[in-house]
Amino acid sequence: MKKNNILNNLKIIEKNTKALQSKKFLYLIIKASEIIIKSLRNKNKILFCGNGGSAAEAAHLSTELLGKYLKIRKTLAAIDLTSNSSLLTAISNDISFDQIFSRQISAIGFKNDVLFAITTSGKSKNVLNAINIAKKKGLKIILLASDKAQRLSKSVDLFIPSPGARVDRIQETHIMIGHLICELVEKKFT
Repeated sequence: MKKNNILNNLKIIEKNTKALQSKKFLYLIIKASEIIIKSLRNKNKILFCGNGGSAAEAAHLSTELLGKYLKIRKTLAAIDLTSNSSLLTAISNDISFDQIFSRQISAIGFKNDVLFAITTSGKSKNVLNAINIAKKKGLKIILLASDKAQRLSKSVDLFIPSPGARVDRIQETHIMIGHLICELVEKKFT
């Protein structure tokens, strides 16, 4: 890799890191943790979804809550909607890939649960369908997406726009934001 490319990448990372340190992002991270804490205290659960790298993040973050993040503590009700390969392939094959998350939410999502949807593009039909059914069922919705998905902010309870022009940089900020949220949530349950 050429020296200029490396320097450009470092500048982009520095810019994204500065954006995440702003009061705006701190407020969004705190607000997301408050929504999750309230839901868990009321015996509700957190449902995570996303595609590709966002699916990996959904699995990762749900594990941080259900298992542990930094400390051993009581388990927190978190479900990853992306990991049951039999279910995902059955719904995709028999019904539609666009409904892999919304059908699960139809069955196990209840009022005041939280849908934590993750998408870099903000265009994934299955994530958008999940948001729609979650809204109809009265779930709280946190959307972690790129800042280009701003149009979705009115469809959710909390929109967290990640800076970045490339998918990898957006995903890097997503996992950082997710970890900060997990840390704040965990502190309330230890």
